Amino acid sequence: MKLHELKYTPGSKKDVTRVGRGMASGKGKTSTRGHKGQNSRSGGGVRPGFEGGQTPLFRRIPKVGFTNINKKEYVILNLSTINNLGLTDINHDSLIEKKVIKSKKTLVKILGNGKIDKVINVRVNKISKNAEESIKKAGGKIEVI
Repeated sequence: MKLHELKYTPGSKKDVTRVGRGMASGKGKTSTRGHKGQNSRSGGGVRPGFEGGQTPLFRRIPKVGFTNINKKEYVILNLSTINNLGLTDINHDSLIEKKVIKSKKTLVKILGNGKIDKVINVRVNKISKNAEESIKKAGGKIEVI
């Protein structure tokens, strides 16, 4: 079944309750909000997570670990991926051109998963020993920035 094949059946759609349209509607005057109090006012109510003065859940649960602000995130490239790209020079410019990375500031690391069957010149931030051996065995050059 597809969305355009659905058919309307009476009772499948319910009208929205229109409040504040006079006393005769049964939902007039206070518009189902009751008299006075925080929730009867416009903009009233409590923030998400508020538990009526009880220490909220997000303050009761333990805080574990920390976030290292100096952490470096690397884009991982395997040899199999590089082989499929069809490039002879692997550097930031060529990777941006192929839309593998977004900017020159992106850190790139090459891992040795897969095989390389052509001569490539690599200029990246990091490279694993296994990948380094495979590239040199194929006759390529490596430069770590």
